[in-house]
Amino acid sequence: MPPYTIVYFPTRGRCEALRMLLADQDQSWKEEVVTKESWLQGPLKASCLYGQLPKFQDGDLTLYQSNAILRHLGRSFGLYGTDEREAALVDMVNDGLEDLRRHCGHLIHHKREEDKAQYVQELPVHLQPFETLLSQNQGGQAFIVGDQISFADYNLLDLLLNHQVLVPGCLDPFPLLSAYVARLNSRPKLKAFLASPEHVNRPIFGSRKI
Repeated sequence: MPPYTIVYFPTRGRCEALRMLLADQDQSWKEEVVTKESWLQGPLKASCLYGQLPKFQDGDLTLYQSNAILRHLGRSFGLYGTDEREAALVDMVNDGLEDLRRHCGHLIHHKREEDKAQYVQELPVHLQPFETLLSQNQGGQAFIVGDQISFADYNLLDLLLNHQVLVPGCLDPFPLLSAYVARLNSRPKLKAFLASPEHVNRPIFGSRKI
């Protein structure tokens, strides 16, 4: 049996960065898919520490909170920078990504067209910090921090790929981010995962078609 189990809804949501990391690190894992109907029945939700998913099993260790899981895997696979300075920068990047993810969630869960238009208008402001970070690291030719991939890279890639679907062309003003996505997508194991039916057929958010 694989040592890792992801318990989550049938979406990419907050787990696709975890899956990208595991796939790229040549790890196998088990998926326990939770339907909306079974979640609303209550027992599973009541058993979860914060009453929410994802739930992650690493052997006998149970974790909740997607960013805590990413940090755990970052430590496990040496994906947390090469020293304390880089680790601090990786944490900074990931916290910035959480802000962006929350903004994106606001877009998805609010149906008013004016809200969506405002989000699209403001998106370059939210993406610019990551373009800047890339420019400050080896001229944008490496990773978001240092010269080794970190857990924050998988989280950033996930959000950028989602935004390319939600807001086509959003990376056009950001040449370093565009090249970064192409570069990470070319990593063999990650490329295979992103082309897999499991990833392609999994919706980005909930029951929506995206």
